[in-house]
Amino acid sequence: MAFQFKPAVMVETLPLLTEGIELTIYITLLGLVFGFMIGTVAGLGRLSQNKFNRSISSIYIEIIRGTPMIVQALFLYFGVPLATGVRINPITAGIITIAVNSGAYIAEIVRGAVQSIDKGQFEAGRSIGLTRRQTMISIIWPQAFRRMIPPLGNQFIISLKDTSLLTVIGVAELTRSGQEIVAVNFRSFEVYLTVAIVYLCMTLSIAKALRWYEKKLMARSHR
Repeated sequence: MAFQFKPAVMVETLPLLTEGIELTIYITLLGLVFGFMIGTVAGLGRLSQNKFNRSISSIYIEIIRGTPMIVQALFLYFGVPLATGVRINPITAGIITIAVNSGAYIAEIVRGAVQSIDKGQFEAGRSIGLTRRQTMISIIWPQAFRRMIPPLGNQFIISLKDTSLLTVIGVAELTRSGQEIVAVNFRSFEVYLTVAIVYLCMTLSIAKALRWYEKKLMARSHR
């Protein structure tokens, strides 16, 4: 029997994906907020003059970047409860996985942005009596943060798409919602095409918003 494309199925599918879309955005946003915190600490840790801080930060970054996120999710959801006896909610495990995974990549973004600032800026801060921490907060960080915007935007998009891997631990995000619909109507072509279009719309919207914000920051810095 020849395949027949049915656009009506896509129209019917979209409302059924609403909860999955909302959960995908929720996990991505919350995961990246914590990921940025972790990444900032780890990134600055790699620049620390303290050898212990540098070592811990480097170990964390190398382990997370050197292992697949799907394995990290499985380890957190199935492995950790087995060892500790503490069961983790799938959504909580998903947020933690996104946070820990994105944190390692954000750490390198932070490190690179800070290192890109002219060392003379540090010396200028010290010359007017600021401590190293005060110099970082008042002079270096604002400049470095503007340079982080493009790569942070890319990480936002990557993490959004990576939520699809959380289906392995039962998180009912967008991709999982699509799978559940296919299990009922068996129209995998139309359903997964709709899922792909939704992902594309979200990533393009994020990219456009970040470009607008980047231009706004650049305009403000030139005043």
